Amino acid sequence: MTPQWKALLEEGADSDPFVQFGRWFRDAAAIVPSPEAMAVASADLQARPSVRMVLMKAWDEDGFVFHTHFESRKGHELTENPHASLLFYWEPLGRQVRIEGPVNRISDKESDAYFLTRPAGGRVGAYASHQSQIIDSREALDLQVQRIESQFVGHQVTRPPWWGGLRVQPQVFEFWQNREDRLHDRLRYTPDRAGWKVERLQP
Repeated sequence: MTPQWKALLEEGADSDPFVQFGRWFRDAAAIVPSPEAMAVASADLQARPSVRMVLMKAWDEDGFVFHTHFESRKGHELTENPHASLLFYWEPLGRQVRIEGPVNRISDKESDAYFLTRPAGGRVGAYASHQSQIIDSREALDLQVQRIESQFVGHQVTRPPWWGGLRVQPQVFEFWQNREDRLHDRLRYTPDRAGWKVERLQP
């Protein structure tokens, strides 16, 4: 293996997947520009999947949080079918983490607090963009932005009710470590009465 790739063995992995994720996230944060970037996969009521990249904005033992327009495609799908799969991929380390679980909205208070940390343009954009809807041109979008900016002159841009955070509550973790021989290491964590069960999956 290349020097930065380290085997993922049961004796070296933590029994708690949240602790293990924290270790790997810190490793990634030291060398990856956006370690919080993750793919979010959802499916509609006809089981047709869709996937997109988003930024994780918080995580703890309650789950992994990202923010979105609730009327977007992912917003609709995760309301109708509130289950998601997340994927983190940290190429320099040859590592992936997959997380699966149900999805719930975070509290308005949490969403409000995060929204105020966004740059001004991002807050205006939450009003101006009807995410995933068709628009005639970039010029039309720019005009919507100008209209919203004029409405908020002299006022703080507060969070619109159709925008907020979603939390994925993990029921399955899989940690994947690349190996040059393609016999990759895969450890899956699932809950059991003692905490979490760790199983090795064949590559």
